[in-house]
Amino acid sequence: MKEGTSQTKGRDAIRNNVEAAKLVAAILKPVLGPRGMDKMLVDSLGDVTITNDGATILKEMDVQHPAAKIMVEIAKTVDEEVGDGTTSSVIIAGAMLEKAEELLIKKGIHPTIIVDGYRKAMRMSIEILNKIAEDVNINDHAVLKDIAKTSMESKIVSVDSDVLADLAVKAILTVAEKADGANGDNYMVADLDNVKVQKKAGESMGESSLIEGIIVDKEITHSEMPKRIENARILLLNSGLEIEKTEFDAKISIDRPEQMKMFLEEETRMIKAMVDKIAAVKANVVFCQKGIDDIGLHYLTKANISAVRRVKESDLDALAKATGARVVTNIDDLSPDDLGYAQLVEEKKVELDKWVFVEKCRNPKAVSVLIRGGSQRIVDEAERSIHDALMVVKDVVQKPAIVVGGGSPEAYVAQRLREWAPSVSGREHFAILAFADAIESIPVTLIENAGMDTIDTITQIRSKQSATSLWMGVDVKEMKVTDMRKKNVIEPLAVKEQVLKSATEAAAMLLRIDDILAASPTPAAGQSSTK
Repeated sequence: MKEGTSQTKGRDAIRNNVEAAKLVAAILKPVLGPRGMDKMLVDSLGDVTITNDGATILKEMDVQHPAAKIMVEIAKTVDEEVGDGTTSSVIIAGAMLEKAEELLIKKGIHPTIIVDGYRKAMRMSIEILNKIAEDVNINDHAVLKDIAKTSMESKIVSVDSDVLADLAVKAILTVAEKADGANGDNYMVADLDNVKVQKKAGESMGESSLIEGIIVDKEITHSEMPKRIENARILLLNSGLEIEKTEFDAKISIDRPEQMKMFLEEETRMIKAMVDKIAAVKANVVFCQKGIDDIGLHYLTKANISAVRRVKESDLDALAKATGARVVTNIDDLSPDDLGYAQLVEEKKVELDKWVFVEKCRNPKAVSVLIRGGSQRIVDEAERSIHDALMVVKDVVQKPAIVVGGGSPEAYVAQRLREWAPSVSGREHFAILAFADAIESIPVTLIENAGMDTIDTITQIRSKQSATSLWMGVDVKEMKVTDMRKKNVIEPLAVKEQVLKSATEAAAMLLRIDDILAASPTPAAGQSSTK
């Protein structure tokens, strides 16, 4: 091997990876649940982030250890796939590796057997969750709102979770569309790209609002253009209202003043012809992806047409979905059918910026959520929270099944796994028992973060689940064990499934590594590679 390469083999390699993964899990444990603490993250430029969102914490941390990076990746995967459960997935993966280490050292069980046991336990856990999950009606606004509120209970913005949850539910139900499955079944899909979240510090979080249309963070280009347009007929243009330069070098020889005048007049005539075509289809608002030169602005203003230039392509696509317009490339082919409609287009001042609000669209398939808050830190955290809320509502719309929170499903699944484990032959049943203990780390962590007695509380949950309701969990706010279904603490089944799958895959990957070959770091510029 190359000089400077280090090698770690066998149990030492596994122990090394397990320790790194456990450290990452230990960082996230204190943030779980409504009684969890927050982290303040300061980057190299001095920018401060205050959050208890697991994915954000891991993303902001400069993790170097390869095993720790895998833990960061599972949080990222869970966040992108289902939006919630990032902290839980890392905690469960860390607990699974900790239990696996005990099996390796105390019982001498081979890592492959542990991995096989974990995978069997994961499949059985998902089967159990599907049996106890409740089907929901995706048009039941109250249930969807409870799901969104549950995802925000542990956030800084939980005081205003009622307002934000309502916005999240309305946004997802507005953009959700029917889709045909492979077997001919109809189901709903909601694309989060069609929900644009804009944030601006100022006012209170209760002033946050849903716009049935799009907020464009630009201002109307000319001061003389109308700033408020009712019954707007909207043209979306991805070419410029200006004379474009040729793609090849060209020279124009002008040797008389009259020729110069004719050249300039021809440019003006061409731009006026473009504006006349826009006026002919009775458009009164133009959103242009490229530039509009001064002559174009002059003629648009004379025609009483408001224009916004240099609009982002993503905003143009969102406007097309919201207003029903078609994005036009060639003005020569423009027709009235290409125009979109909004009841109101208005330029509003939001703090120090001027933004254009396209509101009250007829049948919008793209909407905007405007987040307000007392400071920049608050609106940043509110944006992360509304992302989680939008994702969990989307999860339920696409897979309408729920389970209850408060550590209840994890405790129930752990009990069922312990009952099932003895029926599995060989040493795999030890891995299944370890998996059950790892899953139970979620209610245990919730209890610890609430400052309750761990042994008494977890014993109480187990006994009450057996005797009364399977939805008995820990109510960390009132510091007692209760039926969490009656408290309306509910979560999507899709989140729980993704958490278990991601945590199991991460643990399996790390347990199967028995040799670590690490190349020596590349010396920095100006430094010698030898000591």
